[in-house]
Amino acid sequence: MNRMRSAVVLALLAGLGGCGETASLRVNDGIGPTPQLPAPNKTLLPTVNVAPAVGWPQGGKPVAAAGTQVALFADHLDHPRWLYVLPNGDVLVAETNAPAKPDDGKGLRGWFMKRAMSMAGAGVPTANRITLLRDRDHDGVAETRSRFIEGLNSPFGMVLVGKDLYIADTDKLLRFDYVTDALQIDGRGQKVIDLPGGTLNHHWTKNVIASPDGRKLYVTVGSNSNVAENGMQQEQGRAAIWEVDRATGSHRIFASGLRNPNGLAWQPQSGALWTAVNERDEIGSDLVPDYITSVKDGGFYGWPYSYYGQHVDVRVQPQDPTKVAQALVPDYAVGPHTASLGLAFIEPGLLPAPFGRGALIGQHGSWNRKPHSGYKVIFVPFDANGKPAGQAIDLLSGFLNEQGEAMGRPVGVVSDQREGVLVADDVGNVIWRVSAAK
Repeated sequence: MNRMRSAVVLALLAGLGGCGETASLRVNDGIGPTPQLPAPNKTLLPTVNVAPAVGWPQGGKPVAAAGTQVALFADHLDHPRWLYVLPNGDVLVAETNAPAKPDDGKGLRGWFMKRAMSMAGAGVPTANRITLLRDRDHDGVAETRSRFIEGLNSPFGMVLVGKDLYIADTDKLLRFDYVTDALQIDGRGQKVIDLPGGTLNHHWTKNVIASPDGRKLYVTVGSNSNVAENGMQQEQGRAAIWEVDRATGSHRIFASGLRNPNGLAWQPQSGALWTAVNERDEIGSDLVPDYITSVKDGGFYGWPYSYYGQHVDVRVQPQDPTKVAQALVPDYAVGPHTASLGLAFIEPGLLPAPFGRGALIGQHGSWNRKPHSGYKVIFVPFDANGKPAGQAIDLLSGFLNEQGEAMGRPVGVVSDQREGVLVADDVGNVIWRVSAAK
């Protein structure tokens, strides 16, 4: 899309975007264990404030925090969104985008929203593959790349358990046989279970993580709507984290009421499962903060009936007071509309102070907030008991230029097991590596 056409669509989107509604609070007011939650500000049409995707200029890169540096680990990728590091140090990258979902976003509003998402960089065809990157000489740059697995269906999460490599496609969980140091896996893989997909499939990404003992798998399944506007019959098995038994394939809902969980990680000190969740849109620039939280077995986290505990969302009818009363309060808010996706825990020594023990969160960036929020990687410090303990700190920023255009958008984050952190940038089509400054 050329810039003139982009300007026309932006002007139309501005007309769609809620009569000048803007934030009354700072992003930081919506960050922490007790975020500010003002009254909802629902406008006739949603606030649409898209950061058009333009990519990085020659030599451009994000801004690393003091004491750290950022450099290219790999470039010329095709919409890299998620990362996984194998035991031998090879890096798997899900080059992926949304599948065809013709029943999502119908009507005039749907047409505008599709154009908005396209301008934000989400409109490109999906490569449907996992690429393997290898840094042979350990210099922080991948010298080798290979098409590791192809012919997938909007893949996202990846996890290796023994010799079993699991890939979470948008509509199923697959298992592949992995051989150490292999550059390619042939075959279509074995289906473990079906996952909710179909022609609506609003939140299409599915992530997967294994339990520490390798017996269970945990799979994220986002909602099929913003706040159940398509009916609860379309939400069966969604807005949830599934627990899957590796031996039998049997599964159950481990936790629910999570609008769009993405990142999953085990907190090292407490051993608890944590997730990063995208909360709901279209009730104002200040609501609702995305969050990271420990996940309790059987826990219900409010969606769609309430947000951030028991704050009722009156748009959802009929309401369910019994479910609202059960809604758990998340542990830590990470800002409204930040689209917080990536989640990884790091320990002291990987990066210099103040980036010691804590969580890294990849924030893909807002479309429903004026001014923008997210478009960065933040660090949340944790204490020795495995609890958040302090204010969030920017690790990587500068993804927007002075015109408010997105040169990049961070998604997955992971330790590279070699004194660095890797960040997938699906608009820049690169993987960044952050390490201690030299």
